[in-house]
Amino acid sequence: MNNGMSDFGRRRFMKTSMVAGLGSLWVPGAFAELLSKTPAQAEGPFYPNKLPLDTDNDLLVINDGVTPGVGKITHLHGAVTDVKGNPLRNALVEIWQVDNKGAYLHSKDPRNKLRDKNFQGYGRFSTNQKGEYYFRTIQPVAYPGRTPHIHVMVSHKGKRLLTTQMYVNKNPLNGKDFLLKRAGELGSMLCVDFKPIPGSKIGELSAKFNIVVGVTPEDKE
Repeated sequence: MNNGMSDFGRRRFMKTSMVAGLGSLWVPGAFAELLSKTPAQAEGPFYPNKLPLDTDNDLLVINDGVTPGVGKITHLHGAVTDVKGNPLRNALVEIWQVDNKGAYLHSKDPRNKLRDKNFQGYGRFSTNQKGEYYFRTIQPVAYPGRTPHIHVMVSHKGKRLLTTQMYVNKNPLNGKDFLLKRAGELGSMLCVDFKPIPGSKIGELSAKFNIVVGVTPEDKE
């Protein structure tokens, strides 16, 4: 049946309608962000106010010390990428946490006098070509008011990209922690499994925490 529209007009109408339909669905950047950014969290009051003499990525041994820090040895690792999954090399990853007694490396922490002098409490590491980082530390413990967690900060070219905290997945105290609760559904992105390492005779753990930051191409090297 002829509805008064030529074949040419009909084809033009269909093409225009399709473009208009796609246009209504398309949002700039909608297909660019393939990964969700790691949620930011508060730095907290106890970033070290005086960095230790040793600031490497092994928090269990200070300089040439013989006695290691006390706690469940944990190999914390992961990669820093942008939202497209591209690795961010030479990013500075910093971590700090309480020792096995719940004390921070900070002079104003009320538990500081009881601190394990053999635990470094803070470490930093620059990511490799694949954006990977690695720390040897201990599984975090709880202290009054907080569930076990490790503070994480990522910087690149002197610019801070992210400050956050990572948590022990399925810890019974997580549901009561005010900061983790504040993160809502995004909090699950900050919860990490601390898995026993097969064959380890001393009960070592492995924890993988991948970090996604928002960087632009010009920020990269």
